[in-house]
Amino acid sequence: MRNVWVVAANTFREAVRDRVLYNLVFFALLMMGAAILVGQISIGIEQSVIISLGLSAISIIGIFIAVFIGVGLVSKEMDKRTLYALLAKPVERWQFLTGKFAGLAMTLTVNTVAMTVGLYLALWTVKHPLAGSDWNLLLAVYLILLKLVLIVALAMLFSCFTSPFLAILFTLGIYIAGLFAGELRTMQAVNLSSGAMGMFRAVSYALPNFENFNVMGVVAHGRPVPLALVGQSTAYAILYGAIVLAGAALIFSRRNLK
Repeated sequence: MRNVWVVAANTFREAVRDRVLYNLVFFALLMMGAAILVGQISIGIEQSVIISLGLSAISIIGIFIAVFIGVGLVSKEMDKRTLYALLAKPVERWQFLTGKFAGLAMTLTVNTVAMTVGLYLALWTVKHPLAGSDWNLLLAVYLILLKLVLIVALAMLFSCFTSPFLAILFTLGIYIAGLFAGELRTMQAVNLSSGAMGMFRAVSYALPNFENFNVMGVVAHGRPVPLALVGQSTAYAILYGAIVLAGAALIFSRRNLK
């Protein structure tokens, strides 16, 4: 695991030096500042507005980082020809991919923590002291982070066998489709045959169900997040992410890099 950690640390350092990340975090904090203004206009629902806009900013900015930087983790190394020098050392391809994944996951965690602090500051400005129910935000942010890490795994999978542009399109397409995975399982259509319905149901189980990680409405209205949901979502993200990374490692190990 030493090789994985070295690659992860280098990936984290490169991401931290990337000015794009600072711009995205600044934009997210700016959105939270705007949430304060909107909340003051929306009398009686200030807390709900700030939480909704803040969590939306964390999710949207995180998706941009996960998709665009995640897709470039492999392709950028190939374009710079640094991948070949790295793989010439005693570093296996699966170690390279796992390290890149871990490095970006660390970057997402740091950025998410920074934006969460900004959200709590925005909430404290309008409403202080903070109530006990406000700490449910941490569970919502944790689920968002799980979603982002899963998106990184998908982005790396597609980047292993296609161009960066197509990998971005595929990743975003899977993400959008995954938002409706639960609806595909319960969809009832009169004009569809039983075979077509079975196909839709099978596709829904193959897609990552990103709706499992969305508790924004629950937290915004001050209701508690079920701990059972947090546990199930954690297990789901670990299992699905491991399968995706294993597939990416298998594809990347068979790819001709010459």
